[in-house]
Amino acid sequence: MLLLWLFIAVVLINTAYFLLFSKFTFLSPKAPEKKGSFPVSIIICAKNEADNLKKNVPLWLAQDYPNFEIILINDASTDETQEIVESFAKKDPRVHTVNIENNEAFWSNKKYSLTLGIKRAVNKRMLLTDADCKPASEQWLSLMTHELSEETELVLGYGAYEKKKGLLNRFIRFETLMTAIQYFSYAKAGMPYMGVGRNLAYTSKLFYDNRGFMSHMDIPSGDDDLFVNEAASKDNTSLCFHEDAFTYSVPKTSFGKWFTQKRRHITTAKHYKPKHRFLLATYFITNLLFWILTGLCFAFADWKMALGILIFRLAMQYIFVGNGAKVLKEKDLTPYIPLLELFLVLFQLTIFITNSISKPKRWK
Repeated sequence: MLLLWLFIAVVLINTAYFLLFSKFTFLSPKAPEKKGSFPVSIIICAKNEADNLKKNVPLWLAQDYPNFEIILINDASTDETQEIVESFAKKDPRVHTVNIENNEAFWSNKKYSLTLGIKRAVNKRMLLTDADCKPASEQWLSLMTHELSEETELVLGYGAYEKKKGLLNRFIRFETLMTAIQYFSYAKAGMPYMGVGRNLAYTSKLFYDNRGFMSHMDIPSGDDDLFVNEAASKDNTSLCFHEDAFTYSVPKTSFGKWFTQKRRHITTAKHYKPKHRFLLATYFITNLLFWILTGLCFAFADWKMALGILIFRLAMQYIFVGNGAKVLKEKDLTPYIPLLELFLVLFQLTIFITNSISKPKRWK
């Protein structure tokens, strides 16, 4: 009977998190009635991204917005990135370049390169994305920056991955979906803790008031989530999750490459504020315990009661997480949510163990 009571306790904690997610998952995105006209700087840091720049710079330049510039940062690339960047700058006066050479103090540090790019920007409002990201529409810039003001200094967006065939693609998109549901929900609850650099807007004032990335310059990752964790508050943060404001990236096609990427990303979590670390760790631990206790209760307790508890928990998950998948246009993942969650829990546990043994490499 003790197993069942423990199972019930874990499921109730899970349900509490699902209710927290409802702060976001039942929202409806609304496009602003009027477009902004204030100047904006789009900041893109590129390292060996010549092919992506050829495809995506024209999409950024095609944004339906009256006043913007693009800062293209060549982060010590060894391919044709610098030549591509300079060619776009020659063709369009809205494109400006920053060329970074490797130096001993900041070897392969994206934060150093981004800092120089941000200093090059002339506008107070900035929209950041990655070289491999394409905007969902010509309204991306307008939607993402509409709410930036003296009060709202940071806007969290959704950086999605393109839908492809195969299980790996579903795993990648589900992990991205769950991350977004969490950071959007926490922000709506007044506890913003992270954002993604694939789609993030903030003011230069917020950047300089927080001394940029100086407090975590020595950490390989975190130009997005660690900055948000430090600078965001319930009063200065807003969300933008209109489907026309998404960005899309091509997902990894190799499990090994994705695993390496996520190993690097997850190292930043231990530097979050204590309350965020506690809440995120509790969510992971209770999800892990849920799957462990499911097996134990069916094997050693009353399977009928265990089945009832399991059905209740899955129903709550389908309602709250499933609705989040609908909001973020990932509805095709909904039928597989339990299996995808089980994989994600095991995947994150493997990363934790691996990172405890050896440190991941720098960003590129």
